[in-house]
Amino acid sequence: MKILVCITNVPDTTAKIAFTDNDTKLNKNGIQYIIGPYDDYALARGVEIKEQSGGTLTVLHVGGAEADPQIRKALAIGADDAIRVNAEPLDSYYAALQIAQVAKQNSYDLILMGRESIDYNSGVVHGLVGEMLGIPSYSPVMKLDLDGNQATITREIDGGNEILKVSLPLVLGCQEPIAEWKIPNMRGIMTARTKPLNVVEPVASEILTTPEKYTLPAPKGACRMIPASEAETLIRLLKTEAKVL
Repeated sequence: MKILVCITNVPDTTAKIAFTDNDTKLNKNGIQYIIGPYDDYALARGVEIKEQSGGTLTVLHVGGAEADPQIRKALAIGADDAIRVNAEPLDSYYAALQIAQVAKQNSYDLILMGRESIDYNSGVVHGLVGEMLGIPSYSPVMKLDLDGNQATITREIDGGNEILKVSLPLVLGCQEPIAEWKIPNMRGIMTARTKPLNVVEPVASEILTTPEKYTLPAPKGACRMIPASEAETLIRLLKTEAKVL
């Protein structure tokens, strides 16, 4: 079993976000980065499958050297080796093309990634990778079980869940509760230092989308407290001001 887990390098969920260059770029000063939370679920399930079924697990990231600490963390959690495509992932198509190129060269049985990154939230990379490789892709996957070359997956759909039986190879976009996040132990941290992290150059590709401007969400409005004895006032405000009734 050859498993590829794709990870993103994203701002911590508690980071204070600001923009620069006339609101066209993220201001990275003082930002703490983490492995994308959905990618953490994919990585955890990949490690479990490798431990149960044997084989190898490779971590792949498209980005610059600033992501190396997060890649090393993935190695400490249980990946055997890592590949970093030395390019800024400027849009989903570009990132998917780099992933597909690596996958074509190594013939992975299972490609796992988060359902989406938490910075751009496009949620389309897994589908693009599957199309480029000519293999099925599914997302968001909440449960994954393997029996030889057969996979049973549970994915979330409108109004419920869908259970599918499909054959490998597959590309899956993962979310909770497919696995519990794993924390690297000291032995894993020490061995991660000697595991290979291979840096490769990207394949040429045009950039199909370019962001024109970023904006922050509108600030939250002031909270108005209504005494429990004034239910009629609350109902009137919900109708006339909040307009939720």
